Amino acid sequence: MSYFAAALVRGPSGWSAQDLALTGAADTEDIADRLRDVDHDADLSLLFVESDDSYLVIMRLDEGEDPRVFGSDSIFAEESRLGALLLSDIEMPAIEIHNEIEEITEGVEEGSAATGADHKAPPEEPEIDPVGDADLLADLGISSHDLLLMCGRGGVHPSDVTHELCEQIIGSAEAVDELREHALRH
Repeated sequence: MSYFAAALVRGPSGWSAQDLALTGAADTEDIADRLRDVDHDADLSLLFVESDDSYLVIMRLDEGEDPRVFGSDSIFAEESRLGALLLSDIEMPAIEIHNEIEEITEGVEEGSAATGADHKAPPEEPEIDPVGDADLLADLGISSHDLLLMCGRGGVHPSDVTHELCEQIIGSAEAVDELREHALRH
């Protein structure tokens, strides 16, 4: 499996981005240590791991503390060693995406009935099983609801989600996009 990993860290001089090599990582703590090493003075470190245009994992460290992890699909842990490393400590999903989609579907149906509009087809229920801490970006303006919906949209790649998250978190995804392009060329 191919992957791209980008560290986004907020230190005393603001946000910076750097690609992160995960080859040879022994466990989740080893990956967290590599993220800590990007900027030891960072008050917040985020790691975005995209794999095979199918999976996204986000790891968060606050001032170097224990990692919080969210994965877009639990099957990543079954399909790759990297997925198993990143998602190994997660036992059950914190929030069921199916409940989130159901709420949206009900809102669409209620809105159509209230306006007399033609009945719209409800959004398709995604065939993914997100796991971990879907609230890990809530204080940065991305609710668990929004994160789950981003990951659950059909036809959306992990790079699209990472781009959208970086735009919302720091106002620009340019640095991470440049890192991804550089990684693809090499």
